[in-house]
Amino acid sequence: MQFYKERILNAAQLKRLSEHKYSCTSASILDACLQPWWCWLVSKTPLWLAPNLITILGLIVNIVTTLILVWYSPDARQDPPRWTCALCALGVFIYQSLDAIDGKQARRTGSQSPLGELFDHGCDSISTVFIALGACIAVKLGEYPTWMFFQCFCAMTLFYCAHWQAYVTGTLKLGRIDVTEAQYSIIAIQLLSATLGPSFWASQVGGGLEVRYSLALAALAATALTTGALAAAIVRGGVGKNGSTVAGTSILSPVIPFSLVVVPAFIIFQKSESHVYENHPALYIIAFGMVAAKVTNRLVVAHMTKSEMDYYDWSLLGPAMLFLNQYFNNALPEYYVLWLCTLWVCVDLVRYCGQICLEICEHLKIRLFKIPYPPVAAGAKTPTHAHAAAHAQDRNVTSDSEKSEGEDDVPFLNNNSIH
Repeated sequence: MQFYKERILNAAQLKRLSEHKYSCTSASILDACLQPWWCWLVSKTPLWLAPNLITILGLIVNIVTTLILVWYSPDARQDPPRWTCALCALGVFIYQSLDAIDGKQARRTGSQSPLGELFDHGCDSISTVFIALGACIAVKLGEYPTWMFFQCFCAMTLFYCAHWQAYVTGTLKLGRIDVTEAQYSIIAIQLLSATLGPSFWASQVGGGLEVRYSLALAALAATALTTGALAAAIVRGGVGKNGSTVAGTSILSPVIPFSLVVVPAFIIFQKSESHVYENHPALYIIAFGMVAAKVTNRLVVAHMTKSEMDYYDWSLLGPAMLFLNQYFNNALPEYYVLWLCTLWVCVDLVRYCGQICLEICEHLKIRLFKIPYPPVAAGAKTPTHAHAAAHAQDRNVTSDSEKSEGEDDVPFLNNNSIH
């Protein structure tokens, strides 16, 4: 495990990535209902605006609005101002809408590329952490620390499992109730907190159960559905040789890297003498959430390049700081070590993602946040079509190269981005 590599992807991996064809199936209920809104929105988007720039702008809005909520309630036990919940709901809505149109914009400008898929999933892996954290703060789930831990890590795990299944089967499969439905449910939760106040969720209904217990039931149902689909895919075997993954590796191998994130997070939380998680849950979840995002990104890269996934990663040094500090009887205050851990994993995530994107841009001869040629009408051929395996922001299609010319002429009618 080398901390800095001049090249993360070798020539063979880059070649396989350029040949990668995006495959996704979706039966989402809300997607069809939201198509008119998304089509109108992309029609008002300037042609010079690059799809990846749309994605990153949405992510920034989501992160900033969530951090404002965190500022007012870092322990998720205080009542945040109602306007912060409304702002957070708006942030999720903006992110979801922009994430839904980036693929449409890519087809509209003829700028599809495999980088779009990776960039989209990378942003989603980060947004998952902040959306889950914002929902927990909005319902004051910090009053139940273990439950909050479960809710947030459940969201990260479900996202990872979806891509684990894609690594096994070669296809990202989204159900009737999936990401879009979850995002709009979070928006509804934030709006209820903004309207009725965060304390509303502590109200008791029949049998003395608090309203926020419904969140646990939803999380358990989502976990059961996702893990059930993953288990079924594992039992059937992968698409690789002898039932292996797309990379020809063991279909169970992805469990190891993610376990190295979740298990230490739970142990450190349980063993902390200063109750570092209970006192600073938002910071703790962001720290381990960025590690989970890094591991998920590496899984997506392994899928797209048909490569084996490394088990160890330098981002794990962050959790190791907390673990070793506990082992040596808290030689340093855990709060300061947690901050150091957070800074380390955030810098490492940005460094990794940035280097990966630059390497792919160099190989495909494209730019990350700029369309390197004058935008053209939908359906016209551009120099990058040779590399356009299928932008990740297209649901319900296997790849752009497999779509008909007639379908290319009506890009707004295709489904929204993957998440």
